[in-house]
Amino acid sequence: MATHPKDPPEDVTKQSFWMPGNYVRTVRRTDQSFQACNDIVACFSERAKVEKQYAQQLSQWSSKWKSVVDSRPLYGSLMRAWECFFTSTERLSALHSSISQSLVAEEGERVKTWQKEIFPKRLFCGFRETYDNRTSFSRAQKPWTKKLIKLEKAQAAYHKSCQREQTAIDKEKQANENAEMSPEKKQKFTVAKEKATEEKEKTKESYEKMLEDVTAYTPRYMEEMEAIFDQSQEEERKRISFLKQAFLSIHRHLDITNNESVKAVYSELHHTLMSIDEQEDLKWWKNHHGPGMATNWPQIEEWVPPVKKMKRKKKDQKGTGRPVMIGGVKVRALYDYVGEEGDELSFKAGEVFLKVEEEDDQGWCRGVLSGGKEGFYPANYVEVVE
Repeated sequence: MATHPKDPPEDVTKQSFWMPGNYVRTVRRTDQSFQACNDIVACFSERAKVEKQYAQQLSQWSSKWKSVVDSRPLYGSLMRAWECFFTSTERLSALHSSISQSLVAEEGERVKTWQKEIFPKRLFCGFRETYDNRTSFSRAQKPWTKKLIKLEKAQAAYHKSCQREQTAIDKEKQANENAEMSPEKKQKFTVAKEKATEEKEKTKESYEKMLEDVTAYTPRYMEEMEAIFDQSQEEERKRISFLKQAFLSIHRHLDITNNESVKAVYSELHHTLMSIDEQEDLKWWKNHHGPGMATNWPQIEEWVPPVKKMKRKKKDQKGTGRPVMIGGVKVRALYDYVGEEGDELSFKAGEVFLKVEEEDDQGWCRGVLSGGKEGFYPANYVEVVE
């Protein structure tokens, strides 16, 4: 019944149920469930007030306009049709008044009675279930927590000895690289390194033994914790099951779609159906699927000569046997062109650049753009600038 967390915790390991003290979330769930019951009662008590106020407003509206209609010069079927609105409203008012009473007298009291039975209290200790779960979890976790603390101390000692060993190794290395240091001093650093290594191995052995102890105890720890947790889950399942039935019962009271009095609502549907406008629908269809649609009517379009895409020789081989123009010749692009190969130029119609090599037998020229890029382009896409 407790709300699910919106975002995952940053450190999943530390937030794990198995870590010391994290069972408290499950313990607190009982108190949260009790508060949720209070909130449900308050929520639908407020809804009952809304239903009661709505019933009163309907009755007041009906009484007001019924007296007005009695004084109007209407007769026959038109009078009976107008009076039918008030008759339906009175029935609807009585229905909502009944819903208000049911939400408070039936559903509210039902939840309160169940709440007293399912949440027994201990003297000065809050709810019995909360106390029992906290005590059981604490008792089951205490031995494992002690072992875990010892393991963490052994781990810290091992890591510290590893650090001391590394420091001794670094000092020995520096001493050996120092040609001016005497052999006696170098020997001292070697002895210190060996001592640090021996200390590291001892702390590692102690660390491994503590880890074996914790690992061996873990199955028993998990079995005990899961047994307590499963019992807590069963109590929560009962609460969820009851509140599900309570919600379904509230829904039964609020669902008035099959009541005869509510059929008056269909008069609004009828009004909506009568508001269908044939002319507006035809106008929409004309503008979206008929003559009213926007159209690109035919107009003059300049012919763009196609580029014959043929296999060309590699860039370093192209132009063999063709003259290279000294300084180049200015040409102007007649059409837009986008190069499709890495050695082709791209340009816009009207752009001026240099042709530096005559057309080959496949219709390609070599040119240089104003920005300095060199490449090939179709010869029939340009004209010489005179």
